[in-house]
Amino acid sequence: MSVVRHRRRWRNASSSLGLSDILDAQGAAFRQAHAGRLSLGQLKVMAAIEQCRTAALGGHVAACHACGHTRITYNSCRHRHWPGCQGAAAHAWLAARQADLLPVPYYHLVFMLPAAVADIAYQNKAAIYAILFKATAENLVTIAG
Repeated sequence: MSVVRHRRRWRNASSSLGLSDILDAQGAAFRQAHAGRLSLGQLKVMAAIEQCRTAALGGHVAACHACGHTRITYNSCRHRHWPGCQGAAAHAWLAARQADLLPVPYYHLVFMLPAAVADIAYQNKAAIYAILFKATAENLVTIAG
């Protein structure tokens, strides 16, 4: 059974092709080619984007009583990783967090893991990140001293 694709797609302003278009065309092949390497979370995001603003998520019918014109509006997935649904909410959240900042200089530090450790961290997040945060805290205390 095919899902009817009558959605307003979110697109980058410089492109007529949207992520949902790409997933519609290549999502199944991508999942098959990367079977076993995609996390459940990644698969859920892909599925949400593919179903967003389609009949799969239901919708509403608006009808004009004067002329009889009807318009179907399909529900969005409301997924936080999909800018087409949560882009405005993400920007509002960021603005609210920025309003909480103190009027002092801030520094952004990035601590990176070597590729070999990053691969282990993907499977053992709690243990590796606990070690990383402890080492980071010790380094910052040393540097600040």
